[in-house]
Amino acid sequence: MASTGKNTSYDVDGAQGELARSLQALDIRLGQDNGSAKRTMSAMAATHNHVGMNPNRIRPTEDIFNPDDPHIREDIIRMIMQYLADEGYNASQTTIQDESNVKWHEREENTNETRRLKKAILDGEWTEVDKICSKPLFKNQKSFLFAVYKQQYLEYIEHREMQKAFTFLQKRLKPLEQHQKTPIEFKDLCYLLTTKSIHDAPSFKNWEGIAQGRDRLVEHFQSMLEVENSVKDGSVYVPPNRLLNLLRQAVAYQIEVSRYHPRISPIVETLLQDFSPFVIPNATRTIMQGHRGNVKCAEFVGTEGRSIISGSSDNTLRIWDTETGNCLHILEGHSSRIWDVSSNDSGTTVASASGDSTVKIWDIKGSKASCRATLGGHSGDVYTVKYHPTSNHVVSGGYDKIVRLHDLTTGQVVKTFSGHQLAVSKVIVNPVGNLVVSGSKDNTIKFWDLVSGVCIKTITSHLGEVTSVAMNSVGTLLLSSSKDNSNRLWDVRMTRPLRKLKGHQNTSKNFIRAGFAHNSLLVGGSEDGLVYIWDQESGDILQKLQGHEAMVYNAVWSPKQSMFVSSSDDRTVRTWYYDEKRAL
Repeated sequence: MASTGKNTSYDVDGAQGELARSLQALDIRLGQDNGSAKRTMSAMAATHNHVGMNPNRIRPTEDIFNPDDPHIREDIIRMIMQYLADEGYNASQTTIQDESNVKWHEREENTNETRRLKKAILDGEWTEVDKICSKPLFKNQKSFLFAVYKQQYLEYIEHREMQKAFTFLQKRLKPLEQHQKTPIEFKDLCYLLTTKSIHDAPSFKNWEGIAQGRDRLVEHFQSMLEVENSVKDGSVYVPPNRLLNLLRQAVAYQIEVSRYHPRISPIVETLLQDFSPFVIPNATRTIMQGHRGNVKCAEFVGTEGRSIISGSSDNTLRIWDTETGNCLHILEGHSSRIWDVSSNDSGTTVASASGDSTVKIWDIKGSKASCRATLGGHSGDVYTVKYHPTSNHVVSGGYDKIVRLHDLTTGQVVKTFSGHQLAVSKVIVNPVGNLVVSGSKDNTIKFWDLVSGVCIKTITSHLGEVTSVAMNSVGTLLLSSSKDNSNRLWDVRMTRPLRKLKGHQNTSKNFIRAGFAHNSLLVGGSEDGLVYIWDQESGDILQKLQGHEAMVYNAVWSPKQSMFVSSSDDRTVRTWYYDEKRAL
């Protein structure tokens, strides 16, 4: 069911403004009203072309270079120092240089004398230039002095101050004649005393004037510094703007390997997250079949999302290839249904929560997936599990009302969080890793300090069992789902409700869950068999994805894949993408 397209290369510095202008001309913005939001979806989709994921691309894996290699570490520090110096953060650059003890050449243009010399040249303050050049700056200083004196001499000629020029030629230039650039340069300098124009001398026929000459002299000075410093003290020359160029290449790579290629070079507004094209899915891409019971949960594996993990009431987990929908592994070992799954960021291990009172950790990085550890401690069903951002711990919750923090190195429970009056249905960790949030059948949401284990906040606004909680990528917003038939958006810092999302169905004995999609959408399952997409700002329903034949338990967004994955009571897992042949 995958569509194909021609891969093209993108220039990140290209016509980025065209995209902004085209969208602005459409006068659209997410969050105004339902109609305008849908027009926004159509406009954004029109600027992208689905080409699928290139399975043969070289992935930025850890083995591309060793970050612990001393040479690599020094190169990174050099680039950071160069960037700080270029931006004028001289004190910070000097501090890093002192702390890192890297033999990187001093950026002479950022020393006081170097800046003074450049300014003096540009201003024609030749007395100041002489004073600075009386101190040793670099090995070939006499060659530079000849260039300085030549500029002064040409300025005398330009101003027709012939007597001064003649005296200057004899006292300053003649002693340095051996440093002339060409065999006839000094001869032509003498010849200028008899010509009407500087351009009459062959060596200076391209003379552009005093201002340009001073600029060229500063460039010559900088070039001599770089050549000198590139070999001094065993240091390494860093090409100009090296860090920025690498970042541009990285962004261009992210655009090139994305599922949707923008027809116009995009405007990248942050480097803290990978480029992710904003195209809202409207159609089923793949249907993954094989489970013999309903599929309670599914999510993309790792941040890359190249595979999908699903858990079912048939007591098994299955790993699917995101692009093809083929089943890669069947994980067997649980003796009861799978309620929830989670994966570490690198996508090497997954965790599963089961009705058999255990959490299992599975190693999936090899050709054959296997169970690495079984974590106990719970009594009754374990309804939820989530990796800590460091991937060294997982948190879990279930029927016994207790949230547990497990150390994956020892397999031991290192912290318990008690306070819920009924079963814990969902537990997550904030992006920083210092806060645990849990939703419960007692209608409450609790915030726990990870270090002390103390409950620091409780939300009691829901009128039904809380079936899920989710947090946005920066940890400022919380989304909760409840059997009061609503999803609610909260300001985490103020624990303040922002809006209520309705339209879906969530009232029966199931865990219907919802989450964030991109930066402006919310997505969730429903008992009516649809996947619902809401506008985060207005709370309006933007899209209802049809395809499942029974209730949808959850729908999860992958920024890297730009797709949803959903799991259903119809025993299938589906991925959803944007089909340009279908209307939104």
